[in-house]
Amino acid sequence: MIYLSLLKVSLPAAIAFFIGILITPFLADYLYKNKMWKKKAGKIAPGGGETPIFNKLHKEKEVGTPRMGGIVIWGSVLATTIIFWLLAELWPDLSKFNFLSRNQTWLPLFTLIVGALVGLIDDWLQVKAVTDVKNAGLSFSRRLLIVIILGAIGAYWFYFKLGITAVTLPFIGPLFLGWLIIPLFILVMIALFSSGVIDGLDGLSGGVMAIIFSAYTVISFFQNQIDLAAFCGAVTGGLLAFLWFNIPPARFYMSETGILGLTTALTVVVFLTDSVATLPIIALPLVATVLSNIIQLASKKLRHGKKVFLVAPLHHHFEAIGWPAYKVVMRYWVIGIVFAIIGLIITLLSGPKM
Repeated sequence: MIYLSLLKVSLPAAIAFFIGILITPFLADYLYKNKMWKKKAGKIAPGGGETPIFNKLHKEKEVGTPRMGGIVIWGSVLATTIIFWLLAELWPDLSKFNFLSRNQTWLPLFTLIVGALVGLIDDWLQVKAVTDVKNAGLSFSRRLLIVIILGAIGAYWFYFKLGITAVTLPFIGPLFLGWLIIPLFILVMIALFSSGVIDGLDGLSGGVMAIIFSAYTVISFFQNQIDLAAFCGAVTGGLLAFLWFNIPPARFYMSETGILGLTTALTVVVFLTDSVATLPIIALPLVATVLSNIIQLASKKLRHGKKVFLVAPLHHHFEAIGWPAYKVVMRYWVIGIVFAIIGLIITLLSGPKM
């Protein structure tokens, strides 16, 4: 039985990887032929101000490299899911490999695709802008509103459909929240959405997200949520395919269509595996990204413009003090692997198992 479960989890990961590898040449050809990149480098800070240090560091990196590379990730996951579903429909004997299920994978797949499509619209608006390019795309407030709506849908599903009203505190036990699980779900989704700015260096977001979803593949498997483990495995496979082409120099950037779908889907996976308390450990690079932004904004507000970091988020601070981008990325990978393993162990020791 365990061998069948392992096969059910590993096959989607492998197939998603190869689908991603196969579709990339066609996607890259389209993106380059249509010049799907920003027409001017630089960005606006979350608070609305300028980002001169970031713009100086990246003045030659954002122009000429297409956005929308995240299509490789969610496209390969969606294709893999459909393939296994069709096989189960056509040949009932293969239904054991179908991982599309109402209680485990409907919601994470839904949030992945909806978030990705919203991000795709934002990317499209950014690359098509010819004037005021720094303010192109969907505004932060509009994207945040969409994330809140997705969070509300997910919270409704967990509370009313799945009856989840508690979160587990490691080595302590369940903390019953009742209806408060709804705002908690929305807050976690907003926090993970805010961590999307980690998509700023070649290979950084792809590697970090691959590590996190790999950890959740293992966690789901040992919790006997095999369909969810297969989904996380497929996401990991899609991320590795993307990463193959995103290692410096990047063939394209993940951008919003990738990171928005991944962070919203990750929220659902976190609650399905009852690992809210250990998420800050498993996803430490994402937490560091969000906290560095919060600290920087708070410092500038409370200390009359004084900054803690040369530039936020944290990975750009390291870049600004002279670390080569590849060194920042690989050290984030190392830290990500170490803490993902620690968080995985704590989650499995303190939660439900096979």
